[in-house]
Amino acid sequence: MHILFVTGEYPPMQGGVGAYTRELARALYDQGVRVSVLTSQRAAQPNCAEFDGCIRVLPAIDRWSWRIFHIVPELAHELGADWVHVQYQTAAYAMHPAINFAPSRWKRKGICTAWTYHDLLPMYLFPKAGRLLRTWVTERPAHAAACVITTNEADRLKLAKHHIDAVTIPIGSNIVSLHLSEEKRQARRLQRGYTKSDLVVGFFGFLNQSKGGDDLIETLRLLRKARSNVHLLMIGDKVGASDQSTQIYLRKVEKTIRKHHLQDRVQWTGAEPDSEVAADLNACDVVLLPFTDGASLRRGTLMAALANGCAIVTTTPQTPLPELQHERDLLYVKAGDAPAMAAAVLRLAGDDRLRTTVQTNARRASRQFGWEEIARRHLELYAAV
Repeated sequence: MHILFVTGEYPPMQGGVGAYTRELARALYDQGVRVSVLTSQRAAQPNCAEFDGCIRVLPAIDRWSWRIFHIVPELAHELGADWVHVQYQTAAYAMHPAINFAPSRWKRKGICTAWTYHDLLPMYLFPKAGRLLRTWVTERPAHAAACVITTNEADRLKLAKHHIDAVTIPIGSNIVSLHLSEEKRQARRLQRGYTKSDLVVGFFGFLNQSKGGDDLIETLRLLRKARSNVHLLMIGDKVGASDQSTQIYLRKVEKTIRKHHLQDRVQWTGAEPDSEVAADLNACDVVLLPFTDGASLRRGTLMAALANGCAIVTTTPQTPLPELQHERDLLYVKAGDAPAMAAAVLRLAGDDRLRTTVQTNARRASRQFGWEEIARRHLELYAAV
């Protein structure tokens, strides 16, 4: 079998969808599948290497436009691809609607299309375009694709309300799982400038409106009142490569940090290799992920924190999430409730037994989201269709 992935981003571009595509491609290859990736020119390697390990990468798209109606079928036929599988996130294709209309055009040319929704955010079309129209454009490819995948159950249920059948396959962690000894953990903290007695709260991921950056800083402000030795470690790059609106939100968060005089309490690591991200996650006492729309299995940052056995505080899911239970695998708090977030952080920091329990169970829970299993479920779906 030969799969041609189409994705708006791919490493070295910074972005969760690109990282996901790489991990899935590698896992499929390990199960005997040939994989090629068509992506943006911004993913081109400096040495012009055509292969990312075992994956053929074609960074050929300078602009996501109506030209993909023809480019993708021609490439698929040239490669002998059995499937064209689109990894879709609203912001990943420069907000151009061509990708949304492409599956119906490709179908006429004999292309079998699979479509993974990484989110269902209605895309911007033009001024005064109503939400109904934008939602229609977002969901349009699902009516032409041979199979539709969502990364979480909430999105599947939303599509089901519009008579769209989809299969939920959760994402995995694109960050390696480490388990540092206490000695190595303290060494990592010291490397970041923290002592053993400091309370280190971690945040991982690009900042955008849905990540709850405002709540994060307000929680830090409240924690600062309760604990003079609290610090916030912002792990990874500040913003992703696809959504340019994140720059505006980043400036807003930075302004809030200055307003509350918290600059000396916030450390930004910047982009770093996966192993370094994992080491920083291990170094934190608590990881706070204040998603404004609730915790979800589509959040790669949550998956990374689970895989690294973090003591996690995050926001209550909007739909039931039986895989991750409150006070067993992590702690849930109401979205937007900074006082509750601060209280949960202090609870974990002050209760060694509870913290050890959720850390141990977090690692155990992450095993159900392994890439081998994710690839296997994709192969089952391809075969069934």
